[in-house]
Amino acid sequence: MPSLRLVRLALHGAFYALLLVALAPALLGAGPAAVLPSACVLAVVYAAGVVRRPRRPGPWLAAVTALWLVLLAMDHGFSYVAFPLFFLYLHAMPVRWAHPAIAAATAAVVAAQAAGPGGLTPAKVIGPVAGAAVAVLTGYGYAALSKESRRRQLLIDDLVRTRDELAAAQREAGRLAERQRLAREIHDTLAQGLSSIVLLARAAESAGPQAVRERVREIGRTAADNLAEARRFVQALTPPALEDAPLPEALRRVTARTVPGAAFRLDGQPCPLPVETEVALLRLTQEALANVARHARAEHAAVTLAYLDGQVTLDVFDDGVGFTPGEGPADGRRTFGLHGMRERIAELGGTLTVESAPGEGTAIAATVPVRAAGPEPAVRLESAVPPEPAAGHGPDPDPDPDPGPGPRPGPGPGHTPHPGDASAPAGAPATGTVAA
Repeated sequence: MPSLRLVRLALHGAFYALLLVALAPALLGAGPAAVLPSACVLAVVYAAGVVRRPRRPGPWLAAVTALWLVLLAMDHGFSYVAFPLFFLYLHAMPVRWAHPAIAAATAAVVAAQAAGPGGLTPAKVIGPVAGAAVAVLTGYGYAALSKESRRRQLLIDDLVRTRDELAAAQREAGRLAERQRLAREIHDTLAQGLSSIVLLARAAESAGPQAVRERVREIGRTAADNLAEARRFVQALTPPALEDAPLPEALRRVTARTVPGAAFRLDGQPCPLPVETEVALLRLTQEALANVARHARAEHAAVTLAYLDGQVTLDVFDDGVGFTPGEGPADGRRTFGLHGMRERIAELGGTLTVESAPGEGTAIAATVPVRAAGPEPAVRLESAVPPEPAAGHGPDPDPDPDPGPGPRPGPGPGHTPHPGDASAPAGAPATGTVAA
């Protein structure tokens, strides 16, 4: 935790500050100069243990304590250095060894003070003992703070994992709900209409000429209705950001809304693109900028959309903290952002490149081969259907009027009678929608 790390740095700083205070008389020429080499060695040995942080600190603690005792024997002014050593014992040693070590160091300080001018006095005993007691109590408080901080960090990590799992579950639930909705819509509209077209086509095979015309007209109307339903599905699946603005303007709005101050640049002449391409580029920009806002801590970010010959490129750059591509979060959480980007672009036959390094920012470049989306061809199913006859001018069901009594002309040679010529039922079903 940052707060605990700051406490440790403060204790190390206190050690060097008190060591410098004890060296001050020797540096000013008022104390024994022989302490300078030993003090320098103690400072180096202490720094080596702080930097390397040995897994077994026993030998390092023994060396630091021995050097301090040598200095204490030379000059009782080094008694002050015992105070940060008390915290060092509590931090680096088990309790069963830390307390005896503190007691021994306190006894050494009392002995050094007693050997000085004035001999042993109550103040020379009470001072070191009180300092040792304060150090022990403070050490226990520090241990409790460290334990509570670790517990909070574990709780925060658990909440972060739970949030990510919940978000993934919500995305999956939304995806399944959308699939079920589309399945119901397709079953209740397109599937029913196609079933009606099949039945009408079968009925037309055995109907008379007039009934065939009616069936074909009904087939055309049913197909037109299903085409309208299919277009409604496609329009409903289009992101709202693309409904009222072209792709460059939609990306410009997303950039300004997600990362305020980020720059948007357009290169080349914009042209209409297939809907799936525009949706993929919009979603990629949203995901990349969301990562910039949440994780990058960047000062600058930029989005560039370029229309080239036969392809369109999208670049998202930031100068944030960066990361190592291919490595997941340190806590082992699964992430889906880059994986989803790659899948979305790969489905369009494009490529996605991610360049990043710790401390050097991140660049995401997507290239998609496209063909400009041209206008949809007009579909006029009615053109293949004879026009509706006007009221009172319908075709005569019997084009050959009855000439009166006498034999009726039969089919010519080689003519094969069609079931609709005579045997087709007049009341064949005209239209209807049946369950698929």
